[in-house]
Amino acid sequence: MADEQQLREHQQKLGIMPKAAQQAMANTEGFSEMMVSEILTKVNNAKDKTKKIAVLKQYDSQALRQILKGAFDPKIEWDLPEGTPPYMANEAPTGTEHTTLLGEAKKLWRFVKGADNQTSKPQRETMFIQMLEALHQDDAKVLIATKDKVLHRSYKGLSSAVVKEAFGWNDDFIKIESAQK
Repeated sequence: MADEQQLREHQQKLGIMPKAAQQAMANTEGFSEMMVSEILTKVNNAKDKTKKIAVLKQYDSQALRQILKGAFDPKIEWDLPEGTPPYMANEAPTGTEHTTLLGEAKKLWRFVKGADNQTSKPQRETMFIQMLEALHQDDAKVLIATKDKVLHRSYKGLSSAVVKEAFGWNDDFIKIESAQK
C-alpha cells in the first residue's frame, strides 16, 4: 500500500494523472485503506459521546451507514442463522490479500430478509461464508456481530443513539431531512 501511495504521489507530481482524478484522490486520502473494524476501534477509543460522533462523521460513507444501519435498525432482519458460521478466518495481514467490508457493503442486501427471494437459503449462507472468508478476520467479526445485532457489545460507546446522531437519522433510521419531505 505504501508503494501504491508513493506511485500515486509521483504520478501526481509529474502531472500524469488527470486533474479530476487528482482531486478525487485527495478527497479520499487514507480512507480507502481503513477497515470498518479500525473505524469502530477509533469510536471505541474516543473518550466521550461527542468524540465518538466526530469519528463516525469523519469516516462517513454510504457503506459505513449501511453496515451500522444493519446493526442497529430493528426493522432490518437478516435472513441468516444466528451465530458464527463455519468459516476459515482470513489471517492475511491488514492491507494484503482480502476484501474490505466497506467494499462488500453493496452486496449485503442479499442477506436481508425479503430482499433476495431468487437465492436459496443454502446459496445465501454459502455466499455469506465466502464473503467472511474474503474479508480480513477483524472485519469478518464486525459483519457477524452486525448480522446478529450485537455490534454494540464489541465497541464501547457504539450505540443506536450515537449512530443516529452522527448521521442525522431519526428513530426510523432515516435522515431527518428526508423524513420531513
